[in-house]
Amino acid sequence: MIKNVLRRPPWRTTALSVAAGLALSACAVGPDFHTPEAPKVADASHPYTPAPLPAMAASGASPAYVPQHFVDGQDISATWWEAFQSPALNALVQAALANSPTVAAAQATLREAEENYRADYGSKVFPSVNAQFQAARERYPVFQAEGVPAGFTASLFTAALDVSYTLDVFGGNKRELEGVRAAVDNQRFQVEATWLSLTSSVVATAIQEASLRAQLQVTRDVVANANQSLKVIDAQVRLGALARGALLQQQTLIAQQQAQIPPLEKALAQAQHQLAVLAGHLPGDAGLPEFDLDSLTLPRALPVSVPSALLQQRPDVRASQAQLHEASAQIGVATAALYPQITLSGSVDRESFKIGRLFDTGTTGWSLLGGVVQPIFNAGALQAKKRAAVAAYDAAQAQYRSTVLDAFLNVADTLRAIDTDADEVVATADAERLANEALGLVQRQYQLGAVSYLASLDAQRTYLSTRVALVQARAVRFTDTAALFQALGGGWWNAPDAVASAASAPAATH
Repeated sequence: MIKNVLRRPPWRTTALSVAAGLALSACAVGPDFHTPEAPKVADASHPYTPAPLPAMAASGASPAYVPQHFVDGQDISATWWEAFQSPALNALVQAALANSPTVAAAQATLREAEENYRADYGSKVFPSVNAQFQAARERYPVFQAEGVPAGFTASLFTAALDVSYTLDVFGGNKRELEGVRAAVDNQRFQVEATWLSLTSSVVATAIQEASLRAQLQVTRDVVANANQSLKVIDAQVRLGALARGALLQQQTLIAQQQAQIPPLEKALAQAQHQLAVLAGHLPGDAGLPEFDLDSLTLPRALPVSVPSALLQQRPDVRASQAQLHEASAQIGVATAALYPQITLSGSVDRESFKIGRLFDTGTTGWSLLGGVVQPIFNAGALQAKKRAAVAAYDAAQAQYRSTVLDAFLNVADTLRAIDTDADEVVATADAERLANEALGLVQRQYQLGAVSYLASLDAQRTYLSTRVALVQARAVRFTDTAALFQALGGGWWNAPDAVASAASAPAATH
């Protein structure tokens, strides 16, 4: 049916109505989110451990004695791994960041979240405007109007513009967008966490590879030395100076030492495969660098962040804070659902039997509608959803506190580990030095016949174990030093790259 021709629509009134709706949407029910305060520290000088950390860790004449000291409030470089002064390690970390599928997946997920936010923002903040065009062939069985008798058949062309807008009077849309924005922030910090995890894994695996290579070399050296001793013992047995039992004991010792080599070779190969995969290559790809402990330099100045800074530096804490923010916004969404929903809509259309006259005077029709929906009875469903949102916020708040406690635990454990690692290196280096001196003395005494061959075997075993222990202690010190940089957030906020520092903006507050 042809619509009646009315006067032109009051666009000025419609625009004022939309503007009024936008002004009213500034109000939002539900709680305003505020960044949680840092935990209260009883002793500000020792925020992580009950006892003070030493100003200097380890000192001595041996290369194994590398002093380290803690610097309160020292900032962390985004390329913290460069503190180990290994060009090969620097290149491998950069290759991993460029080629890692894990980082690429996290970045793609972030882009997805940002685009979804843009889509939600456009649909909830601005009016919905749609244009339509229709062409129809109709036959009118009865008289319609002058010029349209019964049985009239004609083509009908319609062009229409529809506008609709929901007034966000109680801020439900605003809270929903706030929650989506917090979800985007959460994903941004997931990118930073992935970046930090990858760089830390590369450094830790490189240190492990260096440690295994050193242990393997020590074991091979000891086996080679034992084989030299075997030749001497074999000659003495043939001359009758020693019983055959001495030869068998030496062969047994060599076999025991030789048996330690395959597991070390296996572990070394696995570490190399892991480094290749972390760098985005196949395990069998060649060209990856080899590491040894002597090519790495132990950083001497180690940062210690104050508690408030730590909470801003840790990606896991910031991600948990974003989840708490999202849960807070959902309370506002559930609260707004209890109040009236006001919708305005309008349309303008033009109709004509001839397409060439579609926009002539007298072909325009318009409508303006307003509606209010107020929930009256829903068996308590909306109230239950609000209580569920509050419970979800309580759960997110508890999870945030747990994440903060875990962050402090991680830093405290790492700081203490570095302290005890230094003491272990000192003691192990002393033990290795003394075992080496004792082995030389026993070997000279054995050649003179002053001690039995069993004493020589015991000295060799002791020296082997202390050499391996020293390698392991040095590697652990490197590993725990790297773990401290990771525990303090890894310096992502100082990264010049826009993707790596996607979450560098401070947490939002309202």
